[in-house]
Amino acid sequence: MNKIWRIKPIPNSSEAEQLSKTLNVSTLLTSLLIQRGIDTFEKAKTFFRPTIAQLHDPFLMQDMDKAVERVQRAIAQKEKILVYGDYDVDGTTSVALMYGFLVSIYDVNQVEFYIPDRYKEGYGISTDGIDYAKAKDFSLIIALDCGIKSLDKIAYANTLAVDFIICDHHNPGSEIPKAVAVLDPKRKDCNYPFKELSGCGVGFKLLQAVTQKMNISHVEISKYLDLLVTSISADIVPIIDENRILCHYGLKQLNENPRAGLQALMGVAGFKKELTITNVVFGLAPRINAAGRIHHAHAAVDLLLAQDEKEASKFAQNLNETNSSRKDFDTLITAEAIELIQQQNDYKTLKSTVLFKKDWHKGVVGIVASRCTESYYKPTIILTESNGKATGSARSVDGFDVYEAICECAHLLEQFGGHMYAAGMTLLLENVDAFRTAFEKVVTKRITTDQLIPKIDIDMEVNIDFITQKNYNILKQMQPFGPGNMTPVFLTRNLVSDINSIRIVGDNHLKLTVWNKNSPTVKIDGIAFGMGHQLELIASGSPFDLCYSIEENTWNHRTTLQLMVKDVRNQVAIGTE
Repeated sequence: MNKIWRIKPIPNSSEAEQLSKTLNVSTLLTSLLIQRGIDTFEKAKTFFRPTIAQLHDPFLMQDMDKAVERVQRAIAQKEKILVYGDYDVDGTTSVALMYGFLVSIYDVNQVEFYIPDRYKEGYGISTDGIDYAKAKDFSLIIALDCGIKSLDKIAYANTLAVDFIICDHHNPGSEIPKAVAVLDPKRKDCNYPFKELSGCGVGFKLLQAVTQKMNISHVEISKYLDLLVTSISADIVPIIDENRILCHYGLKQLNENPRAGLQALMGVAGFKKELTITNVVFGLAPRINAAGRIHHAHAAVDLLLAQDEKEASKFAQNLNETNSSRKDFDTLITAEAIELIQQQNDYKTLKSTVLFKKDWHKGVVGIVASRCTESYYKPTIILTESNGKATGSARSVDGFDVYEAICECAHLLEQFGGHMYAAGMTLLLENVDAFRTAFEKVVTKRITTDQLIPKIDIDMEVNIDFITQKNYNILKQMQPFGPGNMTPVFLTRNLVSDINSIRIVGDNHLKLTVWNKNSPTVKIDGIAFGMGHQLELIASGSPFDLCYSIEENTWNHRTTLQLMVKDVRNQVAIGTE
């Protein structure tokens, strides 16, 4: 699939030169910073040296005072508290964070956690969960990563005298649930200065406020930052502002002193060097998610709360095996989904994909939606049958708000929620065809031709001699990378290689060595995953353009820089933006 190469505008040269003198680095590097809004010494200091003191006052969040008062009252009156969370990574880390903290300052016998069963109860706050709380005499439920649209469930809980504190980060509806406190920075009446916290991040802000009010040292909540960085990474929220600070310290803890469960999970995932956000996203998160996808997310929380190394190792091994089962379902269902797409006579002209098969595994439909989006680059919804209804997940393409599109089809849905790029929904089986038609109509109306073409955002064009250890060391200090602060991508033109410098490895990957046609003395290795089809182009001897990021590669105890190739072209047909 052809991709649009978008080169970011080059910052003003005098501005880049001035910052270069101030920071004593090259203008190429200061240009990268200016592109990210870092255009003064003070901003650079904050960016490169984040501190916990830079976190916002938690009491700026709407209802925070009410939430803290209710937690304090529950502790003072020795009430039973139920910590309730979603079954994904954000939800399970939120539960482990909240439960772990509460039992450290309160009677462990008065606190319990509850994760809904994905298959029996579905997403969010459930009637079963509320009934469980009432039956076990829990008078306060702290709901994490869910609840902002659970108006009827909160109303039901109120009739049973079960109070709720909601800690959510999803988009609210037109009405806010009648809970004791509703913490969600996306509330229209919430003036909290940072809107992009994860669900676990909102829970952390509640703990930050509680510790301030109860004169508890911040050290008592800093020990949960490894959970918080796991949640931020997995939930694909922007790693800017508070999230950057929390990720900075969370990664530090994850690499230096992680909790037993995450340490064990890092072991089964095969990580031996310093972890990055990418390692968390693709190594730890899928294994934590697998519990709720295949069996029950209770197993994930057990791992995250484990104190004993032997116990943690056992939990990690079980999650690793569960994740292997998840991969099998994922591979099989993705193949079936792609076959269904190709069987549609009009699939090339459709602007969206909505697939339904009643026996697909509910736990992997979100992953399958992502795979199909990658393959066909259209907003995609994968549905299966669960509890007599159709339920599924949506994934989107760059720049298209799939949640807003789903909102326009709300009359056909029983329940829905989500973000710009990912959402979930439940609907009656008889509405599937009507929903497919309605969703396609909405997408066709809203989406642009440009949004249906995958893009590579390129930070800047550089010569190959830019790739030095000194420059890379500065690039590394720009971590953690993620949404809002992506790994820098570079473009270098007029490169060549030859057949003796290329080989296919693994599953259709290219290992290659490239150099500039006019100055072959500087050569550098690269890896192009899944680009075996580009062998002829690269080995032809003709010049080509390459876009890539830079990383360190260690082999046989020797560490060198290498290019992570994003795309290759033999022509200059590059879009700019």
